[in-house]
Amino acid sequence: MPSHVKSTRLTGLPVDLIRDLIAARQARGWSQRELGSKVGLPQVHISGIETGKVVPRFNTLLDLVRVLDYDLLLVPRSLVPVVQSLVRDQRHPDSGTADEGERPLYATDDPEDRRDS
Repeated sequence: MPSHVKSTRLTGLPVDLIRDLIAARQARGWSQRELGSKVGLPQVHISGIETGKVVPRFNTLLDLVRVLDYDLLLVPRSLVPVVQSLVRDQRHPDSGTADEGERPLYATDDPEDRRDS
């Protein structure tokens, strides 16, 4: 890795991402077994991902989100609140403009990991 790139490796998927994966699967009425069959994984592996015990490889994560009709995006941190607002408005078009406290997409609970950008 180049010396100017800092390693901020995550120890697991962000809780919000796991929650969204579960919600997307359930919204389609799929069981863990059905989702697994669509991406070529056993049910126990899907369960491990959804409980945070298994961190999927990037390709596996891409397969999961795409079969659930989502995608992963690289978004400049300064635009994260805008993107989150658009997603929230798309999910709940009648919710008004209540501020839910925007956070970075991969926020951690560790204050040491939080950086101003």
